Amino acid sequence: HIIETLESFNFRYNPTLANQMISQALGEYGAEMINDVWHYDGEPVKITMLIRSDDPVRKSIGEILAGELESAGFVVERSFGDLNKAFVVVYGSNPADLEWQVYTEGWGSSAFIRYDATGLGQMYSPWFSNMPGSNDPTYWNYENDYLDELTKKIYTSNFTNAEERAQLIRDATDEGIRESVRIFLASRIEQYVANAETEGVINDFGAGVTTRLTPINARTDSGSLMVGVKQIYQGAWNPVVGFGDVYSRDIWVTLFDPALMRHPFNGEVIPVRSSWSVETAGPSGALDVPDDAILWNPASQSWETVPAGTQATSVGTYDLTFSRWHHGQDMDMNDILHTLYFVMEWGSTQEGDDVTFDSEFSPRSAQYVSTLKGIKILDEDTIQVYVDYWHFDHGEIADWASAWSATPWEVYAAMEQAVIDGKTAFSHTGSTSKNVSWLSLLIPNDAEIILGYLEEFRDSGHIPAALEGRAGSEYATARYDSAIEWIQETEHAVISNGPFYLDGYSPESRLIKVLAFDDDSYPFEPGYWSEFEDVKLPTILSVGIPDTIQIGEAATIQISTEDASMIHYFMLNAGGEQILAGNSAIDGDGFDLVIDDETSSALLPGASEIKLFVVSDEVLRPDIYTARFLALEGGDVPLDIEAEDTVEISTDGSEYVYALAAVAAVAVGVGIYFGVARRRATVKR
Repeated sequence: HIIETLESFNFRYNPTLANQMISQALGEYGAEMINDVWHYDGEPVKITMLIRSDDPVRKSIGEILAGELESAGFVVERSFGDLNKAFVVVYGSNPADLEWQVYTEGWGSSAFIRYDATGLGQMYSPWFSNMPGSNDPTYWNYENDYLDELTKKIYTSNFTNAEERAQLIRDATDEGIRESVRIFLASRIEQYVANAETEGVINDFGAGVTTRLTPINARTDSGSLMVGVKQIYQGAWNPVVGFGDVYSRDIWVTLFDPALMRHPFNGEVIPVRSSWSVETAGPSGALDVPDDAILWNPASQSWETVPAGTQATSVGTYDLTFSRWHHGQDMDMNDILHTLYFVMEWGSTQEGDDVTFDSEFSPRSAQYVSTLKGIKILDEDTIQVYVDYWHFDHGEIADWASAWSATPWEVYAAMEQAVIDGKTAFSHTGSTSKNVSWLSLLIPNDAEIILGYLEEFRDSGHIPAALEGRAGSEYATARYDSAIEWIQETEHAVISNGPFYLDGYSPESRLIKVLAFDDDSYPFEPGYWSEFEDVKLPTILSVGIPDTIQIGEAATIQISTEDASMIHYFMLNAGGEQILAGNSAIDGDGFDLVIDDETSSALLPGASEIKLFVVSDEVLRPDIYTARFLALEGGDVPLDIEAEDTVEISTDGSEYVYALAAVAAVAVGVGIYFGVARRRATVKR
């Protein structure tokens, strides 16, 4: 849906145009050029640029960009650092303090998503709390109501058909690129090396071989797997607003099981620890919500039955597969109910001095809470969730309404109380603005805080309000005791339900050790995910493009493909103007692209370009082909070139740099993040 929008910008390196735009913009504010340096009120205009020095690619990009800005007349102050520094300076500081203006940012994905509802909001929209200011009410914040409106509709599936969704994505992509708070420069293909004797490596199209499926599915003669990682610790480990960096995320995803996950090659929703059925009356109809369904009421601090006559667009029914938590206690419906409570409590509208609010987590969870119409527990492992949410793919409805937990309720309760009491914060923005730690269950100091609350809860017989009437004192004490014993023995509070558990963390030796959770309650045997070891990629085998095309005359380009079902094609004339854009289903093993005489008439004399992208229904990663041909006017004769001759043809001497949208299906993105305070703006690397 977005390829046409991206190609319409025809991005290229053009310093002359850039200088014209800079001069016009600064001139309107009264700046002037003195000795090749821009000045305002007699002072040089300075740009503070945080450059990631721990990444050679981004360091090079930063140095190149800094040099270009200096050539344009700015004074550039280079500040070097890693993601830890970026969390403090870029993501944690008030943009109005002008501690930075440009950051060489990077993003990595942990899954490949067929219908990405998050990316545009995450990269471009203020409401997602990932733009300058991060929605901290004490900070200056970038605002863009138009982008918020578009991306909230995408996020909450507020559309009636696929084409309406596609148009929302095109509009949001266009606005995000034009605003350019973030500019995506490149998709980086990273190489990973695996021992030839290691079997079962899976290459997810979003996460690459670092997908959670690789360590789960890998097989070695020794029974152990040693994985080299770039960073051991960069962000915080907490399940609320932690695991925001790719380094911790790659480890965390091996420690917990989700209810659902994404197919590694086509991004569709598939079951892991939950089977489901979906009933929907959408997009325009409604279902009756049972009178005995419940919702959490933050005002009364209790579960209440829904008002009579409540309706919802869809309902998901989930049969959950429980097991034991890593600390030995059984998972149960209380864990699910407490997680739903937490989302509703912390996703409610902030009023007055509401302490259950986080500037990063709350605005995001509020979007889900606004659609939640009722919850009904059917039995000890089955739950129904009613939502005002519709999608033409029922798997997306199942994913939106899904109820699950990756952390025991007693740990959640202790984390929540620690944040409410001001001893720590869920997000890096909250930790910076309140001058407390960013809660990390991996760190002994924070684990000690959690331990203290667990002991206090046990000794006082505390039952969280969300579980009153459901959790007895003996049951709660057993939960508290197990979590306390775990923290005392391991010196961390990372407890989950996945195929591995965290055995230890040694920052001095830069080592994290995880061990197989050898428990008879765990539902999956080794090799369960082996079906994803092999994949048939769509491939462009050959393209029969002529060396020359006569302007105004029709031509046919024969394209041979394998394992492909759809082709997208674009053509640019010698002036860089897009004169053709379209897509078509591929019937068989090839496709004939016909250039009619009307399209051909839009060509200009010189080197023209064609781009092809092919995908399949089962494998959505495209194969890409780009080539140039010579467009000739009637009567022109192509050069007669001997085989041993070499001819270099340049249309304008420019180097093309194509920008990628934030939602493109790429493993790693590298880009520039601009944080200059100005009016009207996947996981970090």
